[in-house]
Amino acid sequence: MIKGLKICGVSDPITLNYILNHNNRPALTMIGFITNYEKSQRFVKYDKLKNLINVDKKQVKFISVLVSPTDKTLEKIKELNFDYYQLYDVSPERTKEIKLRYKKKIITAITVSNKEDVIKYKDFSNISDIVLFDSKGYHKSESFDHSLLDSVPNELNKMIAGNIQIDDIPNFRNKSFIVDLSGALEDKNGKKDIGKIDKLLNLFTKI
Repeated sequence: MIKGLKICGVSDPITLNYILNHNNRPALTMIGFITNYEKSQRFVKYDKLKNLINVDKKQVKFISVLVSPTDKTLEKIKELNFDYYQLYDVSPERTKEIKLRYKKKIITAITVSNKEDVIKYKDFSNISDIVLFDSKGYHKSESFDHSLLDSVPNELNKMIAGNIQIDDIPNFRNKSFIVDLSGALEDKNGKKDIGKIDKLLNLFTKI
C-alpha cells in the first residue's frame, strides 16, 4: 500500500497552513521546500523560508530540497525547522558526511531515465533513510517510466516522483512507495492550487 504523501514546492503560508490543518491528510505527510535551487519557480529565499516554516508542524515532516548544497548553505539552514534533507547530485560519501554532521534524516534523489540509473540506489541504501526516484527534469515536472522500478526491492524505503498526477494515485495502491507530487497541484501560473490539494488529500481516504 502507499506509505505516505509528499507535497513538494510549497512556498506560501496559506498553502502550508491548509495542508497542516486538513482533516484527511495521511498519517505520513511530508512537505518539501525548495531551499537552494534558484532555477525553480518554487524556490524560497532564506529569510522568507525561515519565517514560513517556523510553525507547529502537527507531526508533518518538513523537507529541505537541496541540489549540490555547499557547506555555506548547509551551515546557514542547520537551525531551521527541517526533519529531512532531500539531496540531488550528491555523492554517497558527501551524503554520509552531511548526515553525520547535521544529524538530519536523508532523502537521496536519484534521477531516472533508464535501468542503469535505477540501480544507483544500491550506493545509498545503507546511508539514506529514503531513496527518491525522480525524473531528469528537476523543476520541470517531467515524467519517466515508472515500470523501471519494478526490480527495486520492497524492503527499500522509497519515494516516487516524476510528474505524477492526482488521478494516478490509485495506480500506486499496491506499491510500497511514498508518493511525491508538485506540478500536478499547481494552477496555470505555477502556484499551488488549494482545490487540487484538497482533492488529493481527500483521495487518500479512499485508497
